[in-house]
Amino acid sequence: MTTRDALAEAEQRLAAAGVETPRVDAELLVAHVLGTTRTAVRSAPSETVDAEQVDRLLRRREAREPLAYVLGEWGFRRLTLSVDARALVPRPETEVLVERALALIADADRPSVLDVGTGCGAIALAIKDERPDARVTGVDTSRHALELARENVERLHLDVALERRDFDASADGWDVVVANPPYVHPDDWSALQPEIRLWEPREALVGVGNHEAIAAAAATRAIAFEVGDGQAALVADVLVGLGYDAVRITRDLAGRERVVEGRRA
Repeated sequence: MTTRDALAEAEQRLAAAGVETPRVDAELLVAHVLGTTRTAVRSAPSETVDAEQVDRLLRRREAREPLAYVLGEWGFRRLTLSVDARALVPRPETEVLVERALALIADADRPSVLDVGTGCGAIALAIKDERPDARVTGVDTSRHALELARENVERLHLDVALERRDFDASADGWDVVVANPPYVHPDDWSALQPEIRLWEPREALVGVGNHEAIAAAAATRAIAFEVGDGQAALVADVLVGLGYDAVRITRDLAGRERVVEGRRA
Protein backbone atom coordinates (compact mmCIF):
# COMPACT_ATOMS: atom_id res chain seq x y z
CA MET A 1 0.00 0.00 0.00
CA THR A 2 1.31 3.46 -0.87
CA THR A 3 1.15 6.36 1.55
CA ARG A 4 -1.36 8.07 -0.78
CA ASP A 5 -3.70 5.08 -0.60
CA ALA A 6 -3.17 4.66 3.13
CA LEU A 7 -4.03 8.30 3.79
CA ALA A 8 -7.13 8.16 1.63
CA GLU A 9 -8.43 5.01 3.32
CA ALA A 10 -7.57 6.22 6.80
CA GLU A 11 -9.26 9.59 6.30
CA GLN A 12 -12.40 7.93 4.93
CA ARG A 13 -12.64 5.42 7.77
CA LEU A 14 -11.98 7.96 10.51
CA ALA A 15 -14.52 10.40 9.09
CA ALA A 16 -17.11 7.62 9.02
CA ALA A 17 -16.29 6.84 12.65
CA GLY A 18 -17.05 10.44 13.64
CA VAL A 19 -13.47 11.55 14.34
CA GLU A 20 -13.35 15.36 14.27
CA THR A 21 -10.03 15.71 12.44
CA PRO A 22 -9.84 12.67 10.15
CA ARG A 23 -7.15 14.00 7.79
CA VAL A 24 -4.81 15.14 10.55
CA ASP A 25 -5.25 11.89 12.43
CA ALA A 26 -4.69 9.88 9.26
CA GLU A 27 -1.42 11.69 8.57
CA LEU A 28 -0.20 11.21 12.12
CA LEU A 29 -1.06 7.50 12.15
CA VAL A 30 0.65 6.80 8.82
CA ALA A 31 3.65 8.88 9.89
CA HIS A 32 3.85 6.84 13.09
CA VAL A 33 3.94 3.58 11.14
CA LEU A 34 6.69 4.92 8.91
CA GLY A 35 8.61 6.48 11.81
CA THR A 36 8.56 9.89 10.18
CA THR A 37 6.67 13.20 10.21
CA ARG A 38 3.38 14.40 8.72
CA THR A 39 5.32 16.63 6.33
CA ALA A 40 7.40 13.71 5.10
CA VAL A 41 4.28 11.60 4.57
CA ARG A 42 2.64 14.30 2.48
CA SER A 43 5.74 14.74 0.36
CA ALA A 44 6.21 11.02 -0.40
CA PRO A 45 2.86 9.76 -1.75
CA SER A 46 4.37 6.71 -3.45
CA GLU A 47 6.27 5.33 -0.47
CA THR A 48 5.24 1.85 0.67
CA VAL A 49 3.60 1.51 4.06
CA ASP A 50 2.67 -1.64 6.00
CA ALA A 51 -1.08 -1.98 5.46
CA GLU A 52 -1.54 -4.33 8.44
CA GLN A 53 0.08 -1.89 10.85
CA VAL A 54 -2.02 0.97 9.53
CA ASP A 55 -5.18 -1.10 9.83
CA ARG A 56 -4.34 -2.11 13.41
CA LEU A 57 -3.94 1.51 14.48
CA LEU A 58 -7.00 2.60 12.52
CA ARG A 59 -9.19 0.05 14.28
CA ARG A 60 -8.20 1.53 17.63
CA ARG A 61 -8.86 5.08 16.49
CA GLU A 62 -12.17 4.07 14.88
CA ALA A 63 -13.21 2.84 18.33
CA ARG A 64 -12.56 6.46 19.40
CA GLU A 65 -9.53 5.61 21.47
CA PRO A 66 -7.66 8.92 21.88
CA LEU A 67 -5.06 9.49 19.19
CA ALA A 68 -2.41 10.04 21.87
CA TYR A 69 -3.08 6.59 23.34
CA VAL A 70 -2.93 4.99 19.91
CA LEU A 71 0.41 6.65 19.18
CA GLY A 72 1.69 5.98 22.70
CA GLU A 73 3.21 9.43 23.06
CA TRP A 74 2.18 13.06 22.94
CA GLY A 75 3.84 16.46 22.80
CA PHE A 76 3.53 18.89 25.71
CA ARG A 77 5.42 22.18 25.56
CA ARG A 78 9.04 21.13 24.82
CA LEU A 79 8.57 17.51 25.85
CA THR A 80 7.40 14.26 24.28
CA LEU A 81 5.64 12.17 26.92
CA SER A 82 4.63 8.53 27.05
CA VAL A 83 0.84 8.38 27.39
CA ASP A 84 -1.77 5.68 27.81
CA ALA A 85 -5.04 5.04 29.59
CA ARG A 86 -3.42 5.20 33.04
CA ALA A 87 -3.67 9.00 32.96
CA LEU A 88 -5.28 11.86 31.07
CA VAL A 89 -3.95 13.00 27.72
CA PRO A 90 -1.97 16.25 28.26
CA ARG A 91 -3.96 19.08 26.69
CA PRO A 92 -2.88 22.37 25.08
CA GLU A 93 -4.84 24.43 27.62
CA THR A 94 -2.78 22.89 30.42
CA GLU A 95 0.30 24.42 28.83
CA VAL A 96 -1.15 27.78 29.89
CA LEU A 97 -1.17 26.54 33.48
CA VAL A 98 2.53 25.68 33.19
CA GLU A 99 3.23 29.12 31.73
CA ARG A 100 1.55 30.85 34.66
CA ALA A 101 3.27 28.60 37.21
CA LEU A 102 6.62 29.51 35.68
CA ALA A 103 5.71 33.19 35.92
CA LEU A 104 4.92 32.77 39.61
CA ILE A 105 8.41 31.39 40.31
CA ALA A 106 10.28 33.66 37.89
CA ASP A 107 12.02 35.63 40.65
CA ALA A 108 12.48 32.76 43.12
CA ASP A 109 15.79 31.04 43.83
CA ARG A 110 15.52 27.24 43.67
CA PRO A 111 11.75 27.35 44.13
CA SER A 112 9.82 24.41 45.55
CA VAL A 113 6.89 23.40 43.36
CA LEU A 114 4.11 20.89 44.04
CA ASP A 115 1.97 19.45 41.23
CA VAL A 116 -1.22 18.01 42.73
CA GLY A 117 -2.76 15.22 40.65
CA THR A 118 0.28 14.86 38.44
CA GLY A 119 -1.11 12.13 36.18
CA CYS A 120 1.50 11.30 33.54
CA GLY A 121 3.73 14.00 35.04
CA ALA A 122 3.24 16.56 32.26
CA ILE A 123 3.02 19.70 34.43
CA ALA A 124 5.76 18.73 36.87
CA LEU A 125 8.14 17.64 34.12
CA ALA A 126 7.53 20.72 31.99
CA ILE A 127 8.26 23.00 34.94
CA LYS A 128 11.45 21.10 35.78
CA ASP A 129 12.51 21.15 32.13
CA GLU A 130 12.12 24.92 31.91
CA ARG A 131 13.32 25.71 35.43
CA PRO A 132 16.10 23.18 36.11
CA ASP A 133 16.86 24.74 39.49
CA ALA A 134 13.32 24.16 40.77
CA ARG A 135 12.66 21.39 43.28
CA VAL A 136 9.55 19.78 41.80
CA THR A 137 7.31 17.14 43.35
CA GLY A 138 4.30 15.49 41.76
CA VAL A 139 1.64 13.69 43.79
CA ASP A 140 -1.29 11.56 42.74
CA THR A 141 -3.65 9.12 44.41
CA SER A 142 -3.52 6.74 41.43
CA ARG A 143 -0.81 4.11 41.56
CA HIS A 144 -1.20 3.52 37.82
CA ALA A 145 -0.79 7.21 36.97
CA LEU A 146 2.34 7.38 39.11
CA GLU A 147 3.80 4.38 37.31
CA LEU A 148 3.34 6.23 34.03
CA ALA A 149 4.80 9.42 35.50
CA ARG A 150 7.88 7.48 36.66
CA GLU A 151 8.33 6.12 33.16
CA ASN A 152 8.34 9.69 31.88
CA VAL A 153 10.80 10.81 34.55
CA GLU A 154 13.16 8.04 33.44
CA ARG A 155 12.55 8.69 29.76
CA LEU A 156 13.29 12.40 30.04
CA HIS A 157 16.01 12.19 32.71
CA LEU A 158 14.41 14.99 34.72
CA ASP A 159 14.73 15.04 38.50
CA VAL A 160 11.10 15.16 39.64
CA ALA A 161 10.05 13.50 42.91
CA LEU A 162 6.85 11.47 42.82
CA GLU A 163 4.68 10.45 45.77
CA ARG A 164 1.36 8.68 46.19
CA ARG A 165 -0.52 11.32 48.16
CA ASP A 166 -3.67 13.44 47.99
CA PHE A 167 -4.11 17.22 48.12
CA ASP A 168 -3.00 17.21 51.77
CA ALA A 169 0.56 17.34 50.39
CA SER A 170 -0.09 21.01 49.63
CA ALA A 171 0.10 21.73 53.38
CA ASP A 172 3.80 20.81 53.54
CA GLY A 173 4.99 24.29 52.55
CA TRP A 174 5.80 25.31 48.97
CA ASP A 175 6.68 28.30 46.87
CA VAL A 176 4.03 27.32 44.34
CA VAL A 177 1.24 24.74 44.31
CA VAL A 178 -0.11 23.97 40.86
CA ALA A 179 -3.02 21.69 40.05
CA ASN A 180 -5.30 20.55 37.28
CA PRO A 181 -7.76 18.72 39.53
CA PRO A 182 -10.87 16.81 38.45
CA TYR A 183 -13.44 19.51 37.67
CA VAL A 184 -16.05 17.97 35.34
CA HIS A 185 -19.45 17.94 37.03
CA PRO A 186 -20.98 14.43 37.21
CA ASP A 187 -24.05 15.68 35.34
CA ASP A 188 -21.88 16.60 32.35
CA TRP A 189 -20.18 13.22 31.99
CA SER A 190 -22.58 11.70 29.47
CA ALA A 191 -22.15 14.67 27.10
CA LEU A 192 -18.39 14.33 26.79
CA GLN A 193 -16.70 13.10 23.62
CA PRO A 194 -16.28 9.31 23.32
CA GLU A 195 -12.49 9.75 23.45
CA ILE A 196 -12.89 11.12 26.97
CA ARG A 197 -15.90 9.25 28.26
CA LEU A 198 -14.94 5.78 27.02
CA TRP A 199 -11.19 5.85 27.48
CA GLU A 200 -9.75 8.39 29.91
CA PRO A 201 -9.79 7.68 33.68
CA ARG A 202 -13.03 9.05 35.09
CA GLU A 203 -11.56 9.69 38.53
CA ALA A 204 -9.09 12.13 36.99
CA LEU A 205 -11.87 14.10 35.32
CA VAL A 206 -14.98 14.16 37.47
CA GLY A 207 -15.05 16.05 40.74
CA VAL A 208 -16.65 18.92 42.63
CA GLY A 209 -14.96 21.19 45.17
CA ASN A 210 -11.39 20.09 44.53
CA HIS A 211 -10.04 23.58 43.83
CA GLU A 212 -11.44 24.82 47.14
CA ALA A 213 -10.08 21.85 49.09
CA ILE A 214 -6.56 22.20 47.69
CA ALA A 215 -6.49 25.96 48.20
CA ALA A 216 -7.77 25.70 51.78
CA ALA A 217 -5.14 23.11 52.70
CA ALA A 218 -2.23 24.76 50.93
CA ALA A 219 0.71 26.35 52.71
CA THR A 220 2.22 28.18 49.78
CA ARG A 221 3.37 31.56 48.55
CA ALA A 222 1.42 31.15 45.32
CA ILE A 223 -1.12 28.83 43.75
CA ALA A 224 -2.36 28.19 40.22
CA PHE A 225 -5.29 26.09 39.00
CA GLU A 226 -6.71 24.93 35.71
CA VAL A 227 -10.49 25.32 35.80
CA GLY A 228 -13.44 24.27 33.70
CA ASP A 229 -15.72 26.52 31.67
CA GLY A 230 -17.63 28.90 33.90
CA GLN A 231 -15.61 28.06 37.03
CA ALA A 232 -12.95 30.78 36.98
CA ALA A 233 -14.86 33.50 38.83
CA LEU A 234 -15.90 31.10 41.60
CA VAL A 235 -12.36 29.81 42.12
CA ALA A 236 -11.01 33.36 42.06
CA ASP A 237 -13.49 34.32 44.79
CA VAL A 238 -12.34 31.33 46.85
CA LEU A 239 -8.72 32.47 46.62
CA VAL A 240 -9.64 36.01 47.64
CA GLY A 241 -11.58 34.63 50.61
CA LEU A 242 -8.53 32.62 51.68
CA GLY A 243 -6.32 35.70 51.71
CA TYR A 244 -4.61 35.44 48.35
CA ASP A 245 -3.59 38.69 46.65
CA ALA A 246 -3.14 39.59 42.99
CA VAL A 247 -5.72 36.98 42.00
CA ARG A 248 -5.64 36.66 38.24
CA ILE A 249 -7.58 34.80 35.55
CA THR A 250 -5.83 33.84 32.30
CA ARG A 251 -7.55 32.72 29.13
CA ASP A 252 -6.40 29.81 26.97
CA LEU A 253 -5.77 30.02 23.22
CA ALA A 254 -9.46 29.45 22.56
CA GLY A 255 -10.33 32.49 24.66
CA ARG A 256 -11.79 30.53 27.58
CA GLU A 257 -11.03 31.50 31.16
CA ARG A 258 -8.75 28.58 32.00
CA VAL A 259 -6.22 29.40 34.74
CA VAL A 260 -6.77 31.06 38.11
CA GLU A 261 -3.82 32.07 40.26
CA GLY A 262 -3.10 33.96 43.43
CA ARG A 263 -0.18 35.03 45.62
CA ARG A 264 0.43 35.48 49.32
CA ALA A 265 2.77 38.02 50.86
